[in-house]
This record gives sequence, C-alpha cells and structure tokens, in this order.
Amino acid sequence: MGRKRTKPGKVRLAEVAMLAGVSPITASRFFRTPEAVSVAKRVRVESAAEELGYIPNLAARALASQRTEVIGVLIPSLTNNVFSDVLRGIYDAVDGTRYSIQLANTRYSILQEEKLLRLFLAQRPAGLIVTGIDQTAESRSMMESVDCPIVQVMEIGPNPVDMMIGFSHYEAARAAISHLLAQGFRRIGFLGARMDPRVQRRFEGYEAIMKEAALLDPQLVVTTTLPSSVTVGGALLTDLLSKAPDADAVFCANDDVALGVLFECQRLRIGVPNEMAIVGFNDLEFMAAAVPTLTSVRTNRFEMGRDAATMLVERIEGRQPLEPIVDLGFKVMERQSSLGRNREASIRKISVTGASGSK
Repeated sequence: MGRKRTKPGKVRLAEVAMLAGVSPITASRFFRTPEAVSVAKRVRVESAAEELGYIPNLAARALASQRTEVIGVLIPSLTNNVFSDVLRGIYDAVDGTRYSIQLANTRYSILQEEKLLRLFLAQRPAGLIVTGIDQTAESRSMMESVDCPIVQVMEIGPNPVDMMIGFSHYEAARAAISHLLAQGFRRIGFLGARMDPRVQRRFEGYEAIMKEAALLDPQLVVTTTLPSSVTVGGALLTDLLSKAPDADAVFCANDDVALGVLFECQRLRIGVPNEMAIVGFNDLEFMAAAVPTLTSVRTNRFEMGRDAATMLVERIEGRQPLEPIVDLGFKVMERQSSLGRNREASIRKISVTGASGSK
C-alpha cells in the first residue's frame, strides 16, 4: 500500500482502523484483547499496524488499566542451557496471547535481582516469573505487596510468595547418590561449581545421604565459586584425586562439570565406570550422546517454563490454576557412566559357576 510512516510514534489508532476498514473501537479491542476480534479483522488490523508502523501506547494503557500486558521474567543467566530451556517453555506458552515477555538477567546476584524487581514493578507488569526462592527481605516484601501474580520457578519450598513450580534439588541429589550406592560405589565425591543456592541444596542432599550411609568424608568434596564449565569439571576431578585418590565415583552438580570429568578420565586413562562412575545434573542433550553415555538427573525445564507462564496467564485473566504449587519432580537417567560394577560382578559369578558345573 506504500503508506508506511517514517515516524511510527506519530501514527494514530484511527489511521490504523481506517486502513484496516474497521472501527476505532475494533482496532482498540484488537490491541487490548486480540482473541475478542474475529480472525479476519485481526489479520487486517495487524497488517495495517505493521504497514503504518503503529506502536501501541503501553504507558497510557497501563495508566488506564493499572497494568501493562508485559510479563517480566528474571533469570540468573542468559547463556546457561538450563535457563534457555525454561525460556523456550515460557515463550511457547505466551505465543498467541496478547502478552509479551521482558527479560532481565540477575547474574546470580540477589542484590541485582532486588534492583531489577524494583524496576519491573514500577512498570506495572501483568505478572512476574522469578527464579528460585532465595530473595532478599526487601525483594520478598516488594513481591508480597504487589497486586500482580507471581510464579517462582526452578524449585519448590515451604513459603511461596504466590505460585511456585519446580522440584526439590535436595531430594534429587539424594536420589542420584542412592543410585550410585545401589551400584556398589562407596567413595563418592561431590564436585560443585558456582555454588549458588540451588547447587548448595544439591550438596546438602549429597551430604545427608552420605552421612546416613556412614560414608561422608570432607576429602571427597571439591567445590569452586567459578561458573560451571567442561574445563572446570576436569580441574575439579584433578583436585579430588589429589585429595582422595581412592574415589570411585563422582556426583557432579552440573552436566558440563560431568562432561569435563569424563574427558579428564579419558586423558588419565581412568576407566568409566569401572574405576570412576559419573553422575551429572539436569540431563542436557549431550549426556545421552557422550561415549560412554552419562547418567544424569533429568529436570523438566521446558515444562517448568511452559507451565509457569500458563499458570500466570490464567491468574492474570481471572482464572485460578488447578494447583498453585506444582512439584514437577525429577528422574535419574541411568546410563553407562554409572552402571556396570554390580552387573559385572554378577556376570563373573555366573561365569565361574558355569565353569565349575562343566567340570
């Protein structure tokens, strides 16, 4: 049509309505509640707005409704694959709704999170998705005082601000160690990087079950404040072996640490799992593709993001989710890196018995 403006901020809603062949009320309704407008009119209004470069005045709409149509999402990392999966779920859930996502990176800092929360809340968001349960007292107070719905993701705890979806990192770690114990491993190390609150809860789970088994040894614990990476994983294993050369298994608080351990074992010609079993956490794609395949604790990250956004939209639009607190659980994905010791012992026993019977 060739009428696109050079100054999109000057385009009026009435011009969009005229070009689309609808009334200004219908055009306004499209930008407020698109699902209330017929598909044919939606296509015409959207096309006209795009051609003219029309941008809705969100600030004016927020003053009128006391709320924008923006969902604020605070996560600790934009590069970590774990949070990429959560974000994918969030975006999938809001696709086709009238809501948009605004991201903020707290960089694992609760003080930065507090600052960003204050900024977001001043903009009157429709709702918030916040990572974790370890906010400052001031952040907690702000979150409890606002009138928009909030979902805390990535874990569950006893005192949610509003809604919550995740799993127990403590219990997930216990399950991982239980698996290793059942396979016959006893000198099980803990390798942790960054040691943010969720990793600390994984360590608490490890510590508790090793203590219950009378196997806890401080020499088996190696941690660093550095971010997790493959390189860090290799370095942590080297440190562990210098302190506890008889270690026969490791529980890694992140999958990239686990992959680094595997590479270091291969470099040192340490057999996996016969001499060193490996278990990771999160079950990223490469764990099943490694050689040997790597055992890991699977966490439902995509579903977590998707369901969190769905719960939030339901509350924003006046519907109550079936459950305000959702435990998605976890699963220990048993693979080659932690299987074999008991299995091989059984095979040897069968072989010996067979040989004796043949004589």
